[in-house]
Amino acid sequence: MFSNALTLWTGALLILSVSLWSCTTGESKSDCCLTTSDRRIPQRVVMSFTIQTGDGACRIPATIFVTKKGLKLCAPFPSKNNWVSKLIDYILNKTKQKYNI
Repeated sequence: MFSNALTLWTGALLILSVSLWSCTTGESKSDCCLTTSDRRIPQRVVMSFTIQTGDGACRIPATIFVTKKGLKLCAPFPSKNNWVSKLIDYILNKTKQKYNI
């Protein structure tokens, strides 16, 4: 009797831990860039950006640009590509002008 209850609890804990682990890893990788593209992104379509450092679940350093339509485009890290740095400067200057900072 004790053996069956222990087996049941062990199985339940195993299923619970696997399901929780898959939920957390799925969420953390959903916003990661797995590859980047050197194709230039037009200034007129970009609203914001974030930097992916390559630490943790996101394995490569990248710049994630968000378009006006909500698309996330993965570009190289700013230090690796000059057009990426210029696009980031453009977004930051546009934000400054909008809020008169």
